[in-house]
Amino acid sequence: MADAIFAEGLTKRFGDVVALDGLDLAVEEGTVTGLLGPNGAGKTTTVRVLATLLKPDSGRAVVGGVDALADPVRLRRGIGLSGQYAAVDEDLTARENLEMIGNLYHLGRAGARTRAAELLERFDLAQSADRVVKGYSGGMRRRVDLACALVARPGVLFLDEPTTGLDPRARSVMWDVISELVASGSTLLLTTQYLEEADHLADRVAVIDHGRVVAEDTPDRLKSRIGQERLELTVSRAADLETARSLLGSLASGELTVDAAELRVDVPVNVAAEALVAAVRLLDGAAVPLKGAHVRRSSLDEVFFALTGTAPVEPGGDATVKAPGRDASVPEPASAVSVPVDLKEPVA
Repeated sequence: MADAIFAEGLTKRFGDVVALDGLDLAVEEGTVTGLLGPNGAGKTTTVRVLATLLKPDSGRAVVGGVDALADPVRLRRGIGLSGQYAAVDEDLTARENLEMIGNLYHLGRAGARTRAAELLERFDLAQSADRVVKGYSGGMRRRVDLACALVARPGVLFLDEPTTGLDPRARSVMWDVISELVASGSTLLLTTQYLEEADHLADRVAVIDHGRVVAEDTPDRLKSRIGQERLELTVSRAADLETARSLLGSLASGELTVDAAELRVDVPVNVAAEALVAAVRLLDGAAVPLKGAHVRRSSLDEVFFALTGTAPVEPGGDATVKAPGRDASVPEPASAVSVPVDLKEPVA
C-alpha cells in the first residue's frame, strides 16, 4: 500500500530547544499509527507540522499525496485535525458549530445540516445539540471537537490525544468511531498517553524520544522484540519454593524473582511456549506440584520505559519539549485548531 503520510528529516527548533531532530515517519493508507512518547518528545509538534500549522526548519512532509510545504491549502482540504484541547466556539450550540464547519467545507446548507445531525447522533449529543457549548462539560466539548474533525469525512485524520478527558463510555464510543473510519478507508495518526488505547487501536506504533522516532513496528512485534516474556509459576507447598527456584534458574534469560507470600517464581524467558513445557517437566520430575502456571507478555508500558527510560505519565500533564543533553524545557505548542479551514494563505 502507498503511504498516506510520509515525513523525512523533519527538524524544528524553538530557540535553543530541539523539538524535532531529523524525524522520519511513514503511515500506510487505511491504517492507524499510534504516536507514543514522553511529554516533550515532539508528538504534538509532529502533528502540527504534518497538518501545516507549523513550518519545519528543514525536511519534507507529504500527506495524502500533497506536499505540506509546497501546497498547504490543498492539503488542508483533505485532512481532519483534533488537537489536544477542544477548539469550538463556546457561544454557538453544538449543532451550529458542526454546521459552520460543514459550510466552511462547502457542503452546502442542506449537506451541512444533514452531516451535523449524523455526527450529533453518533457522538451521543443529539439531546443537547441546541444548547450553547459554554454550558457543556469538558468531556462534551471534547466530543463536539472530535465530531468537527470528521465533518468532511477526511481521508487523513490527525487526532492529538483524542480521548483525554472523556469518561469510559465516551472513550468506547470514540474507539468505535476510529475503527469505523479505518474500515471505510481513512488513515489515522493518533497521539495518546493511554498505552492500552494504542495497543487496542493501532496497526503500528511509532515511539518518539527527543524529536526522533526511536522504534516503529506493530504493537505485538515491539513487545516481542523489546520486551520480554515471563513465566509465572505458583507451587502448592512452601517447602518446594526453593527447589522450584533452583530448577527454573536454568531456563531464565534474566534474573528471576521469588514471591514467598504467593509461592510464586517469576522467570524471564525468550520463548515462553518452549520454556513453559520445559518448566513443567523439570518440576514434575522433582515431584514439585504446581498450583498455577501463566505466561505474561510485556506490556506497551514496559516497552515504552525500555525505549525512553521514562514511565508513561497520566493524561493531562503539562507537555514540555526537552532539549537532548541539557536540563531545559519550554512548553510545547498546543494545537488550537479543531479542523483545517479553506484559508487563502498558508499558515506560518
